[in-house]
This record gives sequence, C-alpha cells and structure tokens, in this order.
Amino acid sequence: MKVQMRRIGLSYDWAGTEIATCLPEYYRWNQWFFLKMVEAGLAYRRSSKVNWCPKCATVLANEQVVGGCCWRHEDTLVEQRELEQWFLRITKYADELLDGLDKLPGWPEKVRTMQRNWIGRSEGTHVDFHVSAMADTPAIKVFTTRVDTIFGATSIQLAPEHPLTKQLAAADPDLAKAVTEMIAEQKAARETGDIGNIEKHGVSTGKNAINPFNGETLPIWVANYILADYGTGAIMSVPAHDERDFEFAQKYGLHIKRVVAPVISPKDAAGADTDDLSLPYTGEDDAVLVDSGEWTGEGALEAQDKMARFAEENGFGKKTTTYRLKDWGVSRQRYWGTPIPMVYCINGHDGVKPGGVVALPESALPVLLPEQIEITQEGGSPLGKVSAFVHTTCPVCGGPARRETDTMDTFVDSSWYFYRYTDARNAHAPFDSEKANYWFPIDQYIGGVEHAILHLIYSRFWTKVMRDLGLIANSEPAERLFTQGMVIKDGAKMSKSKGNVVSPDDMIARYGADATRMYALFAAPPDRDLEWQEEGVAGISRFLARVYRLTIKYAPVVRSLESHTHGDEIAPKQFAGQTEDGAALLRTLHQTIAKITEDFSGRWHFNTCIAAIMILVNEISAAETAMDTGGIAPATIAELFRALTLLLTPFAPFLAAELWQQLGETAAVFHQPWPMADAELARESEIEVPVQVNGKLITVIRLAADSDEAAISAASLADAKVVARLVGKTIVKHLVIKGKLVNLVVR
Repeated sequence: MKVQMRRIGLSYDWAGTEIATCLPEYYRWNQWFFLKMVEAGLAYRRSSKVNWCPKCATVLANEQVVGGCCWRHEDTLVEQRELEQWFLRITKYADELLDGLDKLPGWPEKVRTMQRNWIGRSEGTHVDFHVSAMADTPAIKVFTTRVDTIFGATSIQLAPEHPLTKQLAAADPDLAKAVTEMIAEQKAARETGDIGNIEKHGVSTGKNAINPFNGETLPIWVANYILADYGTGAIMSVPAHDERDFEFAQKYGLHIKRVVAPVISPKDAAGADTDDLSLPYTGEDDAVLVDSGEWTGEGALEAQDKMARFAEENGFGKKTTTYRLKDWGVSRQRYWGTPIPMVYCINGHDGVKPGGVVALPESALPVLLPEQIEITQEGGSPLGKVSAFVHTTCPVCGGPARRETDTMDTFVDSSWYFYRYTDARNAHAPFDSEKANYWFPIDQYIGGVEHAILHLIYSRFWTKVMRDLGLIANSEPAERLFTQGMVIKDGAKMSKSKGNVVSPDDMIARYGADATRMYALFAAPPDRDLEWQEEGVAGISRFLARVYRLTIKYAPVVRSLESHTHGDEIAPKQFAGQTEDGAALLRTLHQTIAKITEDFSGRWHFNTCIAAIMILVNEISAAETAMDTGGIAPATIAELFRALTLLLTPFAPFLAAELWQQLGETAAVFHQPWPMADAELARESEIEVPVQVNGKLITVIRLAADSDEAAISAASLADAKVVARLVGKTIVKHLVIKGKLVNLVVR
C-alpha cells in the first residue's frame, strides 16, 4: 500500500511521521492506555450478551452492527452470544460527548445528529411497580419520559428475558413456551435488522402490579417488542398516549384511559368534548392533565417535574437520565489486534481469588503477538491455541497464570493514531505532550460519514481520556471535519469482501499515475460517492496527452523568454497592445486561477477545478492558429503555459514536473508560488443581461461590461423582441439592476 501511495503521488512525511499500528512500537501504547484505564476504573470485564459475526469469528461492538449485519461483511447476519468481555466505560463521558457537539460548528450537522441520536440522552423518571401477592419479588422498575401519563397506565409489559419473566415462566409451562418463542422471534428480528418493525404480540402472565400513584392494579404482560437491554426491560403501557401501546391495547382489548388533553381556549371550550379527540394523543407542549388526581389541570410539562419529585419523596421513584449509548466492548477473538495486557492468576493470592484477573506492570509491555500462529476461525481466539503465549506467571505472586487471549478492537488503534504523528519515534511515551499541544486540536480532519458512530465517536472519547490523564490540553480531536464519499463499483461500495476492488497498480500501468489520481478528483465532488468507470480514467489520460502535446509545441517560445521577465510584458496589467485573441486567453486564464483558488479555500470541489482547466485548454487549442501566426504575443504564450502547468500541479504532479522543466525552468515546480489572479485581467469585456417584461424573460442583451444604467436601459428598449412586446403598451416601471437584470412593468 505504501508503494502504491507513493506511486500515485500522495504527499506524506514518510521519514518523520510514518506509523504502523500493527507493530509493537505502536501497540505497546494501546496496552499502556488500557492499563491506565484499568487504574482509572474505565476498563472492566463482565459477562454480556454480545454481537457475534460468524464470518469474522469475533465479537462486534454495537456500533459495528449495521442493519443486523456485520459492518465488514454486509451480507452476514450477526448472532447474539453470552461471553465474558472487556469494556471501556465510554458512558462516563456520555454527557460531555453529547454537549461537546454544540462546540463543534466545523463538523457536518449530519455527523453531529448521528452522534446525538446514538448517545440518546433521555430525561425521565424511574418508577417502581410492586408485584401483587409476591412480597419477596423485587419491584418492577420502569423508566418513562412521560411520568405525567402514569394515571393512564393500564398494563405493565416485560421483555421476554426480564428476570421476572424468567421467574414466572419457571412455574408456568404455557408461559415458558410463549416466552421461548418470543426470544427466538426477537433473535431472528435482530439478526435481520428488523427489530423495530416486528409484529407486536404478547401474553398475559396472570399476575398484577400496583401503580404507586393511585393504587390501581395493572395486569402484567410479556411482549415481544420490549427488549431486555433497552431501558429497564419493562414499560408501563399507556395506550391513550403512545402509538405503540395503543396498537397493542387494541389488539388485545386492553383498557384505554385518556389522562392528557390539549389546551382548549375559552372560545372553543363551549360544547367541546375531550372524549371525541382522536387517540393516541401524544402532545405535551400545549397539553394539560385530566383524571390525574391532584395533578389534574396541571400543564403536562410542569407536571412531569412535580410528579417525579413526588415519586422520589415517597420512595418509589427517582428523576433519572438514561442513555442509548452503551459501554464500548473491545474484546475480539482474533489474532490481529493488540493483546490485552491482563493475566489470570491460577492459584490466586491476597486480594485475588483463584483465576482472578491481574494487570501486568508497565515494565512487561509490550505483550507481543506470537509470530507462529494457526488461524482457523474456529474454537475461539487463535491465541488460545499457542501454549507459549497462554502460559505465563503472575506478576504479583510469581505463580502460574494464563494470559488473556482476546485482543483489542482495532478501532482502539485508530482512536489516537493522529497524536502519535506528532512524535512518532518516541520510545518512552505515546507522544510528548508539549508537541501534541502545539499541533492539537487538528485544524481539518477528513473521514467517512460511515464512521460517525464508530471511529469519530471513539476518537472523541479517547481524547477526553487522554486529557484527564494529563497528556493533552484539548477536549476535542479536531475543529473541522470533512466527510468524503465512498468509491462505488458495479453498484456497490468498493471493498475486498465484494471482490470489486480496482488495483491502483493496474490503472497506473495502463494510464499513468496522474490520470488515475486526476480521475478520482474529477469524477465527483469529494463529499459525494464516486462511481468508478475505467473509461473515465482513459478520458483523463487523453486530456493530459493533449496538454503535453500543446506544452511541448510551445515550450521553445516560452524558453526564448528570460524567466525573470515572466508576466512583465503584460504590464501594466491591461489589455493595451493585446490582440482580441490574446486578451480572451488571458481573461480565461485569470478566471481559471480565481476559480481554482476559491475552490481550494473552502469548497474543495476539485472536479470543478479540473473542469475549469479543461475549458482553458480548449480555448488554448482553439487559439493555436493565432499563436502560430504571431497573433498572440510570446509573453502571453509564456504566461499561459507557465500558469497552466502550475494549476495542473496539485492534480497531475508528475506531468507538471516534466512540463515545468520543458518550459526551461530549473527549480522544482512544487517550490513555486501559487499563481495570483488579476481581477482586472479576469474581468469580462462584455456582459449578458436578461430583460423581462412583467416578470417574464423576453430576451438577453449583450453589451460592454462597463455599461452604466442608462446604456443598459437604452439597449433593452432598443432590442427588437422588447420593442414588439411594447406595442400598444405603457411602461409603468423600468427597473435596471446594473449588470444583472432589466425588468419592465407595462400595461
């Protein structure tokens, strides 16, 4: 890959900042960070239901499951497995990750919205519903964002895998059978990415819960659309004010009770019947509570706060903030990745039970990946089959120990690599803080939008952890973010797994490095997807051949002029002494310089830059006869080809370097200053002005660019099409916007 990048002319500081995250010189610092997170309570191990990709034969983080499939293998359904895993406590930074998005105006709103939704902060209330006739059973804890609707709760619904569901099913074979079917149904829906559209159904448990606000008895159901790992795994069903609950209640004939209604003005109140309002009613901004005990008549929003306080004061609830964001599971059962620097002490010692986990000391880093490895993608991590790797000693007691055989998610590598660029050869620390603080935060970062809730959120988390460790001063990795599109071929994203990757080596061999890179820049704006077409590369190759032919043809003319007189013969930057052809070429040249300079400044629409160069080359080609016959001054020809070569340099650097030498220049083209656009030379000699009559376009007139309003007005009234339209009409208003528009209002 490095050879390919060099061949195509990508400019990196290979000697000073190149890093390889797969080498111990880098991944030892992943291990160092992991140990620091263990010390800070940010890394921990627990049993968890995890996402498993059969093709990768490893665990995936929630963020790596897309539409129920693996993010690497888009046709492979993800399974659910229960495994012991290592997690990083990203949820500790949930509020800061969310609030920090408002301080990133240079990031695309789409990315910020995706991260807001993924973090998913919800303000609400936890409420405990005790189970009737089961005094020893823990209360059912429900989280709701609409505690103001609790008087309208008519049932409690549990997830099939809720602890109470399991307890009740153990004593009820019919319930157990229904629950088993629902678990299988949820699993299938998860694996197809269709959990949100599952057909809702449920089964009554025959048990009841008590609403702590009014003492009402609510039947307890198990429903297939309630997920154990979302919220508390239980909900209070309020069908009058929730669309999903309403659908379920109608299906099973459950009671529907309205407790919130829209505010009705005195004028509309006469004769109004709130029972006639359509359900479900989900409003809260302009709504009041009805049939809600002492809170009846309260505004819905005001009641939410009061009722949460009431629940807390009476010991059956608490105002709570929940998050969709879950801790980052970083364990992977594969070879590639950083070995996790933890061991399990076989015999145990003071403070550590037999088989307990022990962190390695920093002096034991790096823990190296074994070089002799057999990868079968079966039977767990391949590291577990390497005896020399697995069997080690406990760093505390010296007794036998077993190494952790999981490796870290490779997104750990990419969460902080750009900081290492500032000090890539440091053998004593991840980087020197002073150097990192000089360069960070990054001025401009470029990455794919598909990583909005992957790399881009992980890197923000890692930055905050490093800040809290005292390594850096900044809280965000980058001030501005640009999300580039993907390369598409044969209707699908180009990837090795799809077998539709185009090798740069093949393209370079056929068309050259410049044509290959220039096509990638020309085929689409950088923020859009690029549909790869080899014919397009061939077309760019032909264009560059044309540029080469023209430049070689006129290089003797350019070389005949002393380089220090470059541009002087056009002084004083006016068209005096220029032929019409020469003036037109200079005008197009300086318009092209201005456009490309502007596009480089912010838009980065390199495709339009290249299109502008093509227009310039077309005009140069059309003027060949004039250049051959002396109709264009040699200094103008020199100005054209020197500037054209400089403009081509970012897009076709190898050709530009060759052409620069052919033009007689000895210094490298890459060391030359960027050409400056001259506004006077770029200004059009003529302008086109549309003429409207009663707002309808009638004609477009051409006149000198410096024409004043009187001249524009006179020209518009003299135009034959306008004259015809004015026959028998009276001009009521004659509006002239200099250089832009003429509008006549007539009767």
